Amino acid sequence: MGRVVSFSFRCPGAGSVSLAGDFNNWSVSAHPMVYDSLLDVWTVTLPLEPGRYEYKFFVDGRVWWNDPLAPKAPNVWGSENSYLDVE
Repeated sequence: MGRVVSFSFRCPGAGSVSLAGDFNNWSVSAHPMVYDSLLDVWTVTLPLEPGRYEYKFFVDGRVWWNDPLAPKAPNVWGSENSYLDVE
């Protein structure tokens, strides 16, 4: 059985942020994040089954960012993805 996982990302000045990863086939439109102006952070919550998931944040429809609070793994493009292990 999976669990509910919350992702958050602080990105001052961003107009939009979405979460993309291998859990949604790297879709930049599947999981748009919501901006919380009180906390100055973008968030999204989704259910995930146990396993390892690589992901990135897609900012303003043009720039990929890693999660500064998550560990990184090399990707096929010669850079890194953030990852999360769900128990």
